[in-house]
Amino acid sequence: METIISKEPESIEISATIVSDIKNAVELIGKLYDIEESEVSITLTDDKTIHELNKDYRGIDRPTDVLSFAFHESDEPKINFNSADFDDDENINVDVLGDIIISVERAESQAADYGHSLRREIVFLTVHGMLHLLGYDHIVEDERIEMEREQTFIMEKLGINR
Repeated sequence: METIISKEPESIEISATIVSDIKNAVELIGKLYDIEESEVSITLTDDKTIHELNKDYRGIDRPTDVLSFAFHESDEPKINFNSADFDDDENINVDVLGDIIISVERAESQAADYGHSLRREIVFLTVHGMLHLLGYDHIVEDERIEMEREQTFIMEKLGINR
């Protein structure tokens, strides 16, 4: 599982341990859902930036904790490409899942509100965002229950509980 993690703005402060935990969560999801040959981009940001994105893309004029932008929402083919790093006849299949944007500011606030660590909150938001990229949602009650069950299962597998 290829995980690209960036910060926007660059001044966002996050420990190397939490970045490693994000990658571990994504890799576990890759194994559990048989999407190990996939790629996801995760941007760690602030409330101002995620507020703008939430307003522009969802029409909601306030910051949020996590946004997920799926590259495709249907059964589209994987991207095939040739690379100079490989033999001419070797194709690599990469399924670009999409982008996850996490507000570190919001995660800090929610961690304090819920009485757990920033690590736990950021990893939970990563799991939540990944499940959205995989098609899970929480608008309808039955889907919300299913998504919560998946989140709990993954967090337990990671050994990160409340």
